[in-house]
Amino acid sequence: MLALLQRVSHASVTVDGQIIGECGAGLLILACAMQGDTEAEADRLAAKIARLRIFRDDAGRMNRAITDTGGSALVISQFTLAADTSRGNRPGFSGAAAPDEGRRLFDHFARQVAAQGIPVQTGRFGAEMQVSLTNDGPVTIWLES
Repeated sequence: MLALLQRVSHASVTVDGQIIGECGAGLLILACAMQGDTEAEADRLAAKIARLRIFRDDAGRMNRAITDTGGSALVISQFTLAADTSRGNRPGFSGAAAPDEGRRLFDHFARQVAAQGIPVQTGRFGAEMQVSLTNDGPVTIWLES
């Protein structure tokens, strides 16, 4: 699985003009299941995210995890993270998991993030979504399982 994390002070996702998910201080997590990914990879990625020390401590250093701060997460499915731009100018997405498998793994991943003690809201898999965020820092981290 691939994940792009953004430390945010606020993030929200809108579908058809309605906000369907949001979070306050915490993480916006864009996630993509790749071909061959398993639940075990989703589990490891969720655990890594929960322990990742990218939040400021009292000295202003990135030394705290989201679980230390009481932050929340907005988890969005983002198959375009699988973009292959090695040939030509049009990205290819053949490395992403098939839609049914991608949805299953995304749902599992979101549940595993919540199981780490992080309040989670999500976007809608496969929907045309508008995502708004205020990146805090800015801090943006790329993870692969």
